[in-house]
This record gives sequence, C-alpha cells and structure tokens, in this order.
Amino acid sequence: MEKDAYKTLTKPGKETLFKEKGSKFFGYAFPVTNEDEINFCLEELKSKHHKARHFCYAWQLGKDYAHFRANDDGEPSNSAGMPIYGQLQAFQVTNCLVVSVRYFGGTKLGVGGLISAYKTSAQLALEASSIIQKTIDVNFQVKCNYDMMNVVMRLVKDLALSIEAQNLEMDCDFKLAVRKKDYPKVFKQFQNTYGLQVKPLED
Repeated sequence: MEKDAYKTLTKPGKETLFKEKGSKFFGYAFPVTNEDEINFCLEELKSKHHKARHFCYAWQLGKDYAHFRANDDGEPSNSAGMPIYGQLQAFQVTNCLVVSVRYFGGTKLGVGGLISAYKTSAQLALEASSIIQKTIDVNFQVKCNYDMMNVVMRLVKDLALSIEAQNLEMDCDFKLAVRKKDYPKVFKQFQNTYGLQVKPLED
C-alpha cells in the first residue's frame, strides 16, 4: 500500500460467531475516528451482551496508523487484545475498532488456545466487513476573478481534483483537495497560472 493511502471500514461489519470448546466468541468491527466513538461502541455491546464475561478489543486510529490500544479485559496478559491488534495490522486497517465478546463455556482454553480463538474471532469480524482504501489528501485555496473561473475548472478536471467547498459571491473562492503525493506538482501548477491567488490550508 502506498504511503499516502490507508484502509478503513465503510460501515460496521456483520456480527460473527466463533466457537471453541463450549466458549462463544462474538466478533465485531466498527469504523471509528476517536475514543468517544470507541467507548460508545463498547457500551452498546455491553448492554447487548450483559451476561458475557469478557469484552476484549483492539483499535487503531489515524491515517498514519499512529495510535492504537489493545485490551485483554481480564483474560491472561497478551492472550486477547494483542492477537486482535495483530489482525488490524494484517488487514492494514485504521480508524477501526475490533471487539471479541466471550461467553465462557466451562472449559479453560489455556493461553495458546485463547490467542488462537481471539485471533480467529478478529479475523472473521474483519472478513465480514467492507474495507476500502482511501487516499490522504491535502487541501489548498484558490481565489480568482470570475473571468478566471473556467481556467480553474479546467485545471480541476484535468488534474482530477475534488472541490471541497466553493464561494462564488464576491469573486471565486475554492477549497480544493489533492492526493498528498501529487500536491507539490499540482500546487505549483496553480501558482504558475496567471491571475490565481493560491495558498496552502491547514487540515
């Protein structure tokens, strides 16, 4: 995968079920962008599965995959959260929460058995999700008089840019998005076009 792209979910995945020696592992994957959304998803699952013993999960946030956490929720250390996190890495997804809800079936699985079960549960949850690749875009502003509007529109079309916002009241004011790797070249092209005021925008 290219450096200016990332994978994420389009919507929550389907509920999955994995059984091992009487224990049930319900798997879930959610698209999330912050810890408030993560906590909301966990609370929803806890109210749905109020008799379950363990809610083990891992999440990864940020287009650069910079933030993550794994939680064993009472299972032996590193037997649940890290195997789930390993699947987030295997599927290369971010802005994603994967939860495996365990109902204990009476037979202990041992650490090796737990690692295998939680890994499988997370894998099934992600396989039941629709994963898409998105590009990391950079925004910049272009201002011009009305007589230059067609020039801007032609550049937008030729360079396959997207218009994030536009204001055409007094003059023409566009907020444009370009894929990160193409930004230096595209920005320069607008700068070198006579009659356009161009400036970078902070995200």
